[in-house]
Amino acid sequence: MAVVLLPSLLATEAGGQQRFELDAGTVAEALRALPIVDLIFDERGELRPLVNVYVDGVDLRDRDGLETALAGSEEIRLVGAVAGGGTN
Repeated sequence: MAVVLLPSLLATEAGGQQRFELDAGTVAEALRALPIVDLIFDERGELRPLVNVYVDGVDLRDRDGLETALAGSEEIRLVGAVAGGGTN
């Protein structure tokens, strides 16, 4: 089973649960099985820009993206990017 770890903010929206153990063939399948799927993906079904995903510590963009295959023992970690605030 793959393990998906959520940051505190997303875990709050998932009923306080930070860790999910899921059977999934790809990263996309694992993320779409989460109760916060609408916070992770936009209306086009694409990963929201401020959501970064790491599989076993490697950025998803350095792999096969959402179609990265899972063997079943991976750790998938979601990390919210920090943005905003210009200088005045």
